Amino acid sequence: MEFIIIIVIALFLIGIIAAYNFGQKSGAFKRDIYWESELPNQRKDAILKSRAVLGGQFSEQLAPFLPDFKHLPTECRFVGKPIDLIVFKGMDKKEIEEVVFVEIKSGKSWLSPIEQNLKEAIQKKKVRWEEYRIPEDLTKKRDIDFDKIGAV
Repeated sequence: MEFIIIIVIALFLIGIIAAYNFGQKSGAFKRDIYWESELPNQRKDAILKSRAVLGGQFSEQLAPFLPDFKHLPTECRFVGKPIDLIVFKGMDKKEIEEVVFVEIKSGKSWLSPIEQNLKEAIQKKKVRWEEYRIPEDLTKKRDIDFDKIGAV
């Protein structure tokens, strides 16, 4: 009697293991079939998004040369992040009258949170000038001992 119970339990456990393995393989097969059909769509979507980003980045750098741009291209400096351009109005005449921060958008795009934050800081005139001087000991001309650094 005990022997039959042990055999039944063993068969039950073997059945559970077999069902688990079958479920795993069946799920993996269904997943693979799904991704084989979905992968071309995912690739197409990724390519379209990548083109949109690259097109936007190209447009940001080209904008100063477009006909309706308000500033001289020679007075624009591309920054990229968090603002696209800084215009130094009057720089061509060697007399800067104004500094203008320009964010370029195309299509239906909108300001990112950091761009919105920068806009608010500029509008609140939280802008200042700061100068940094490199310590002289870092810029002094020194003799180089090429033997120590292993150069010929």
